[in-house]
Amino acid sequence: MHRTIAGWRQDKDRTAEVNPQPRLKTQKIVNDDVKEPPPTQTMVLTERQRSDLHAGIYEYLLSRGSDYAVAAEAFAAASGVATEDTKDDDKNNNIENGDDKKKTRRSTGGGPILEKKWTAVPRLQRRVLELERQVATNARLHAHRTGGAADGDGSTNNTMMPGRERRMLPRPPAMHTLQSHSAVVTSVTLHPVYTMAASASEDGKIILWDHESGEYLRTLRGHTNVVTSVDFSPGQGKFLASSSTDLSIKIWDVKEFTCVRTLRGHDHTISCVKFVPPPIGALFLEKQQQKTNTNEATGGGIDPSEAGSKFIVTASRDATVKFWDLETGFCDHTISDHSDWVRCIAVRGAKSTIGGSKGKEQEEQASSSSLALVATSGNDRTIYVYDANDKRTKVCELRGHDHVVEALSFLCSSLLPQKGSAAPSKSSSAASTTSTWDYLASGSRDRTVRLWTVANGGSCLMTFRAHENWVRGVLVHPSGNHIISCGDDRSIRVYDIKSNRCMRTMEDAHPHFVTSLSMHPTLPIMVSGGVDHTVKCWQLD
Repeated sequence: MHRTIAGWRQDKDRTAEVNPQPRLKTQKIVNDDVKEPPPTQTMVLTERQRSDLHAGIYEYLLSRGSDYAVAAEAFAAASGVATEDTKDDDKNNNIENGDDKKKTRRSTGGGPILEKKWTAVPRLQRRVLELERQVATNARLHAHRTGGAADGDGSTNNTMMPGRERRMLPRPPAMHTLQSHSAVVTSVTLHPVYTMAASASEDGKIILWDHESGEYLRTLRGHTNVVTSVDFSPGQGKFLASSSTDLSIKIWDVKEFTCVRTLRGHDHTISCVKFVPPPIGALFLEKQQQKTNTNEATGGGIDPSEAGSKFIVTASRDATVKFWDLETGFCDHTISDHSDWVRCIAVRGAKSTIGGSKGKEQEEQASSSSLALVATSGNDRTIYVYDANDKRTKVCELRGHDHVVEALSFLCSSLLPQKGSAAPSKSSSAASTTSTWDYLASGSRDRTVRLWTVANGGSCLMTFRAHENWVRGVLVHPSGNHIISCGDDRSIRVYDIKSNRCMRTMEDAHPHFVTSLSMHPTLPIMVSGGVDHTVKCWQLD
């Protein structure tokens, strides 16, 4: 029987080797259906970081009260966190071994480690998002320097707006709102080179800002009453001129932030001050000399080659317009054509024309474009345009406003002499024979904005009636295709000269009246000042 059973087992084993049982296949299928556990992830923390993390978790569990005490002790036992008992034992062992200064592992008594790190994560995430938005804004702001639009990563992308060029027009919301004045902002201006803006206020202060970052730079103090106007010198913008109701004009060194000269001579409030554009071929523009000590506040003259201009022009409530020599500090010429308060001044640089033969009309137009001009107006509603150099002869008179003229503006451009063609502009049928270089815009209390040409004796090209209150500021866009204005209806409006219509309205640009505007001729930035004591920086699209 024993043999028989043994033989049967041997035969069974041989059969199993030749014909495997189906249950093996079933077992394999079952094994295939079973999912293997995921591999354990390797920790990237250092020993010190892991120790701090464990200490933070243990401290957090203890801070939750008695309900988490058991879990805290279990976690301490599993992770090796130094509890109060183990710390006392370690301290005693160190003292016994003569090593009482030995530092033990970081304890849990250093503050809520876990909670601090946990709250720091979203704070850092918000900061990263803010920096990313700032990078994208700066990329758009400086896209013009690379000749195309920019992506958020700073790279240029000329196909972002296919078939459409940047019009460089202001759009809401404001990029920065600059707050430091304690009274109405009366005037704003932009530096020709640096990202600097200057604002004047009824609080008697002049404040310099960085319009790119929105940071405060410096306050210039010296006037004893309302500061009515500020203007940077052409070229390098080394000087800043300011006027005030204290009957003085001050010239400031922008680099040293000091007053280098004070001019007096008007009998009433000085409303506006501008640097006079130099004539074509001015000798002082060709000087290449090093800095001298003549610009210090010791009473020395101002070198015209550094100021980019030899004269400044001022308008006053005494109904006069005065030209001042920067070198001597004396009044060089006085114009008394106005019969009432002269409120505003606009200046235009000279432009040397190039081209072949011209007709008589084009020759007259080229002659007017080659002049540096000064335009003035005020309560008598008449706009007078003068040759800024030579004998300051009158070029033309412009009449048409029904109320006080508050603002004037030529084409926004550099005041230094330029080379170019006086060819007519095709921006408007009404101005089809007019060069944009001869454009002059005016804003008045009659709620209108008018576009004039100073060529051929001067004439009104078109009138815009969009504002609902006094117009306080006006600009001619550097492209010559648009006019921008602001007023007491708290809005900033953009007009298209070609279609003779208001194409964009920025309602509630300021919470109160908008008093002044300034646009950079090359950078995509515009600033505005208001009765709300603030200066706003607007990005151009």
